[in-house]
Amino acid sequence: MQEKKADSSSSSKKSAKKANLLDHGSIKHILDETVSEIVTSKGYTEDVRLSNVRLLLGVVIITIALFAQFYNKKFPENRNFLIGCIILYPFSDHFFSELTSISYVIANAVLQLIVYTKEKNAILFTYPRVGSFNSTGLVVSSKLPRFSDMYTLTIASADPQSISAKSPVEITKSVTQWFTKDGVLVEGIFWKDVEALINDYAQESKKSK
Repeated sequence: MQEKKADSSSSSKKSAKKANLLDHGSIKHILDETVSEIVTSKGYTEDVRLSNVRLLLGVVIITIALFAQFYNKKFPENRNFLIGCIILYPFSDHFFSELTSISYVIANAVLQLIVYTKEKNAILFTYPRVGSFNSTGLVVSSKLPRFSDMYTLTIASADPQSISAKSPVEITKSVTQWFTKDGVLVEGIFWKDVEALINDYAQESKKSK
């Protein structure tokens, strides 16, 4: 019995989530990761379509860059090819070397546009909950401003224009309420707070009906 207790205590220590309390990114990463676990455990399936679009865009940009870099003709023989590259995010070789930096600016601008208009502070997109009559899933967002201990978690409809879109709900608390002085996440307390927020969103859904 003592051996079993020792094993269970050691396994719980191994599974404990620990953050560097001096590292803003480490704290937010652990909280965001745990939020995703909690939401998906409630019957919501992650929607990765937007992430796939970003990955596909990155692959296209890299592919064009590689073709432009290793194309076996020099300017002006490769003029038509370079024109095509310029249209699809300008990358070039030799004569158009300055456009290479511009291409990264354009590519990053497109990605930032996606982040600003779609992702913003989102950490998770979901499909509608299994068994739900809602036609839209959730978008879960979080904020932890630099040099601040106040973590804000927001749950809203993934499609605000949908007829079944609900009013967003949010919670703001100090991260000191969820971490020990050693940086270990007290998951029991954090789970209760996140679950309460999910329930608040469900109540908003009932009110709107």
